[in-house]
Amino acid sequence: MSADQPAEASATPPPDPFALLRSRGYLALLLMAAILGVPISAAAYGFLALVSELESLTYTDLPKALGFEGTPPWWPVPLVAVGGLLVGLTIRYLPGTAGHKPAEGLSTAGAPRAVDLPGIVIAAVLSLGAGAVLGPEAPLIAIGSGFAVAAVRLAKRDLAPNTISVVGAAGSFAAVSALLGSPILGAFLLMEVSGLGGPMLGMVLVPGLLAAGIGSLIFVGLGTWTGLGTYSLALQDVPHADQPDLAEFGWAIVLGLAAALVGVGIRRLGLLLQGRVERRLVLATTVAGAVVGALALAYAEGSGQSASEVLYSGQSALNPLLAAAPGYSAGTLTLLIVCKSLAYGISMSGFRGGPVFPSMFVGAAGGILFSHLPGLSLASGFAMGIGAMCVAMLRLPMTSVLLATLLMGTEGLTVMPLVIVSVVVAYVASTRLTPVPAGPPEPAGERAAHA
Repeated sequence: MSADQPAEASATPPPDPFALLRSRGYLALLLMAAILGVPISAAAYGFLALVSELESLTYTDLPKALGFEGTPPWWPVPLVAVGGLLVGLTIRYLPGTAGHKPAEGLSTAGAPRAVDLPGIVIAAVLSLGAGAVLGPEAPLIAIGSGFAVAAVRLAKRDLAPNTISVVGAAGSFAAVSALLGSPILGAFLLMEVSGLGGPMLGMVLVPGLLAAGIGSLIFVGLGTWTGLGTYSLALQDVPHADQPDLAEFGWAIVLGLAAALVGVGIRRLGLLLQGRVERRLVLATTVAGAVVGALALAYAEGSGQSASEVLYSGQSALNPLLAAAPGYSAGTLTLLIVCKSLAYGISMSGFRGGPVFPSMFVGAAGGILFSHLPGLSLASGFAMGIGAMCVAMLRLPMTSVLLATLLMGTEGLTVMPLVIVSVVVAYVASTRLTPVPAGPPEPAGERAAHA
């Protein structure tokens, strides 16, 4: 700027962040999100129904068809090993990487290509149906965004990158709309994962919420029509929670620290094994599956409980775990946490799926275990364990608090202060325990200069 040029003349007015919201094209974008919400949520419902049927088929029906009376204790070993073999073949020979790598955390980094979707679906169905300790949320996010972007590009190829991003986000919202029990929870999850903020948050959030609301209605309608239910996260046997006292706030700190230690250990195990698994993918995923099955067998033999408590995501096992909590001894709960955590870390190294539900289950079991000690109620321990373990694994504090409290219904409002403390402690502790990623190597010339 020259000396005689006034400062006011050079200043340009800031762009209006709500100009898009007032435009006619934004209304078309909302209509597009509403339309896409119907088939995407229906496809997500079908995916969850298929996974649920496969779990029952492979773990219960198949042993009976082969002449066994019930499911043999050793059954998980070959079951998950075969699943690992098939997942390894899928990752190696189908386009793409069959979705994001769960050991690297939950990710929404762009919609996958249409050609990658078959590999994502197949690897996820095989992983979850065979009993890998992962959840369905990450594949659903990828499937929803990939399907939405592919459908829109078929209709119109010359779309702006921002429009494609919003459409992909709306597809993800629709796919996970009812999975966590509420469209709002799914919205918070996706907002924190994607790091949305500022004016752009509203631009993406409104179409996403519309698609999620429609998707939730589709889930409810299909659940009633088919008689299969909604596959949404829900608890029916929530114990009463008393008002928090000083002792429980102390336990919130202890639970937060314990969850940070366990969560960081699981993440490091997954990342450590991931590099080794990728060197010999097919063989390593088969071995990983056999080890997961062996951990389930060890738990069943050591506790007398079902091996399925170690297998699978833990979504459908949360309510039975809470209902039967008084009957679990401290030794059984400890063995369950150890076996489930190890199976979780191993599953993240080569299988495909999401990290949310296994972290909730491990945290719930930990909270129940701590409730055996004086000064901590079952309801408070259960909620704090879920919140602390979720944030240790996901690094999403708002979502972790909401998951733990909304899941508890009206009792969640009572324990929310405790959950917040445990989540904050676990978040800070796990961040400090996680090594800082190494930066790019310093050029040789700069190294010599520093020397």
